[in-house]
Amino acid sequence: MLKSNIDKATGFEKRFENIDTVVFENPISASKAVAKEIAALIRVKQAQKQPCILGLATGSSPKSLYAELVRLHKEEGLSFKNVITFNLDEYYPMDPNSVHSYVRFMKELLLDKVDILKENYHIPDGTLSKAEIAEYCNAYEAKIEAMGGLDLQILGIGGNGHIGFNESGSLQNSKTRLVALDHITRVAASKDFSGLGNTPRTAITLGVKKIMEAKRVILMAWGEAKSNIIRASVEGPVTNQVPASFLQEHNNATFILDKEASSKLTRINTPWLVEQIEWTDKMVRKAVLGLAQHLKKPILMLTDADYIENGMSDLLADSGPAYDINIRIFNKLQNTITGWPGGKPNADDSKRPERAEPAKKRVLIFSPHPDDDIISMGGTFIRLQQQGHEVHVAYQTSGNIAVSDSEALRFASFVCDYNVKFGIKSNEAENIYKKAMKFLKNKKTSEVDIAEVRYIKGLIRKGEARSTSHFVGLPDYQIHFMELPFYETGTIEKNPLGEEDIKLTVELIEKIKPHQIYAAGDLADPHGTHKVCLDAIFEAIKRLKPKAFMNDCWVWLYRGAWQEWGIAEIEMAVPLSPDQVLEKRHGIFIHQSQKDGVVFQGTDSREFWQRAEVRNSETAQLYDQLGMASYAAMEAFVRWRF
Repeated sequence: MLKSNIDKATGFEKRFENIDTVVFENPISASKAVAKEIAALIRVKQAQKQPCILGLATGSSPKSLYAELVRLHKEEGLSFKNVITFNLDEYYPMDPNSVHSYVRFMKELLLDKVDILKENYHIPDGTLSKAEIAEYCNAYEAKIEAMGGLDLQILGIGGNGHIGFNESGSLQNSKTRLVALDHITRVAASKDFSGLGNTPRTAITLGVKKIMEAKRVILMAWGEAKSNIIRASVEGPVTNQVPASFLQEHNNATFILDKEASSKLTRINTPWLVEQIEWTDKMVRKAVLGLAQHLKKPILMLTDADYIENGMSDLLADSGPAYDINIRIFNKLQNTITGWPGGKPNADDSKRPERAEPAKKRVLIFSPHPDDDIISMGGTFIRLQQQGHEVHVAYQTSGNIAVSDSEALRFASFVCDYNVKFGIKSNEAENIYKKAMKFLKNKKTSEVDIAEVRYIKGLIRKGEARSTSHFVGLPDYQIHFMELPFYETGTIEKNPLGEEDIKLTVELIEKIKPHQIYAAGDLADPHGTHKVCLDAIFEAIKRLKPKAFMNDCWVWLYRGAWQEWGIAEIEMAVPLSPDQVLEKRHGIFIHQSQKDGVVFQGTDSREFWQRAEVRNSETAQLYDQLGMASYAAMEAFVRWRF
């Protein structure tokens, strides 16, 4: 039985969520709602001639909130002169002028853009000696208490459920203090510090006790990557292993989520356990496949009793018996499998994922980074080319920040040696090499690469991408390097999507006039490169929609080495043989700069080829477990209908 708390009188779930939880369509609309509440509180306090005491957070979650507060200040006259702020945390040790400092973060995103008085904002000091920290932390709490406590505390949430830097194991009465950062937290932050070795091991954080004493608490979370910890925090037991779960015992706490972050909540993921629902085809498929997975049964082995005992008796009453429902879902899942991702010529396509005609399609694969194409859909990429389609690949960004400094120097040195060997007289190459070496020798962890180093790193990734496309069989004129401007900051923090990014995307689509577009649908991080690249494609398609050629264009979304589509979402599954898995691996290996010590590894210590193979293998195993044919691996796609 699925864990539930059924009301015997109604037959429906009494309660799963133990915290007030509000779900919004996206982070922007959610942030506007939170900003509206903060603005109202500030104005009430102004009318009462009282200060408004706010607890503020850093990280990716509150960025859009601060942008909206700045807009309210500039466009609607919201004054911050009566606002006093206390930030949750700061890395230790940390220079306030560092690009990694939360002091700099807060000043650049909010404090320097509104009329708050300088003496009214407080951020933990990362420059203290260790001997000074305990006294400093006591004084920090005393300042909050002297103000009457926090009127409103804004929080984000870490992958392990930490709030502030109160890591797993923190006690509910913990005070403001110096803490050791969890390995998971450091790995998540390592992308900002160019590797785990440069990431701080400690931080100063406001204690859980002070957070719980705030009159109002709002926790914000965006993206699918946060969905599991959100469910644990909201629906699971109160435990110091998930510090955010302490908020279940706060009398005025709310979780503000986007759709992706809420996706694992019971009322979102399995709403039939909570209330009576309309059983649409999509909902039936999700419920039946979820039931089969939960019971570890093939679809055709599910029984009436399985449906009844797992909260699906109304589906059985409407559409049963179980055998009829099982057959329908089995056939739908079976019809997602195809060895012809571009459509099978001269074949009945009524039950296939793709159209049979035209037999030879123009295909445009968008790859956010120079290796996403081969990692995420390498088998499909190769098959499309082998089956005679006109395949184009568009590398949307240079990916230059993901190349190590040593790799850049190695290639610069190679150019110098090459010139000497073949008698090419070029002092400029030697000068660039010397300049790069001098810079990298003295480079600080917070320092942005000089232009020459960025170009070298970009050329390395460009060469690898071109070689991969040649490996697949593409000629040079079908390989496109877009170098979208939003990416070219030299830092992890990218610019927002701009008009030039969209224009370049529009021009390429219009030039190729594709019958198929493949794009990365990885949305785990709403501030990540994949999301911005996808937004550029969506906006370009929106603008091109009136064009006649777009009537024949289908868009397929793939996912990368970070996540996979849920089984109920998959609309096309391309099986791979053992030989095709090896062929894909060899294509990934061409990206040598991303092997044996990737700059931005993420929380997964495996190399990208290992992640991809395991993910593809697990998808195939899942199809097998559900009663389908057995394959070595499968690449999965979802169609986006515009």
